Amino acid sequence: MSVLVRLTRSELRLFLREPALVFFTLAFPSILIVILGSVAAFREPRADLGGLRVVDLYASIATILTVAMLAFQVAPMVLATYRERGILRRLATTPARPVVLMGAQLVTNLLTAVVSVALLLGVARLVFDVPLPREIPGFLVAFLLTVGAAAAIGLVIAALAPSGKTANTAGTLLFFPAMFFAGLWTPRELLPELLRRVGDFTPLGAGERAVQAAMTGSWPEWTSLTVLLAYMVVFGLAAARMFRWE
Repeated sequence: MSVLVRLTRSELRLFLREPALVFFTLAFPSILIVILGSVAAFREPRADLGGLRVVDLYASIATILTVAMLAFQVAPMVLATYRERGILRRLATTPARPVVLMGAQLVTNLLTAVVSVALLLGVARLVFDVPLPREIPGFLVAFLLTVGAAAAIGLVIAALAPSGKTANTAGTLLFFPAMFFAGLWTPRELLPELLRRVGDFTPLGAGERAVQAAMTGSWPEWTSLTVLLAYMVVFGLAAARMFRWE
């Protein structure tokens, strides 16, 4: 546990030294809400969205966006860069084990995501009167499972990528289709039925569905939570088995 705490502190310090990472993971989701909310049409209730506004939906979509950037792009690139530069090889001579290093990266991502999501929900509420999550326990469960599922997939990329560039490329290729099913370009509610059903079984699609349900006051469907748990367990175990120092 002491090794985990020290590694987490080190990862947080290194993260805060990267202005680009700080901006895109902490500030960009809130800026996205402000940009979308500035469009008058997105602030009008729509019958095809069940009386919700587009800006209401994007509060949950921006939450998933934060998780996706950290899990698919930041964490794999950081860990693979460590491997590329020989830092992991040096860590192998210390009491740190691969699972502890991945745990430190997961905790760092989780803390960053919590701050980012709290900021974007606060901005959405204060500026555009977007309701805060009405089912708070359900929101926390959905959020944590989404973080765990996405992070586990990102750690598999980190476990296999020989360099930071390779990890970033793989993470980016995964990021765009995953966010499509989460509704980043077109809210899931407006997608054709087939695409919505496919999205229900993707990690970010299931995550957005669970988070959105909690935002509107319902407990997330158990199908979504089960999908997220399955991704977290399967890919988490795979990452732990496949991770190598070099």
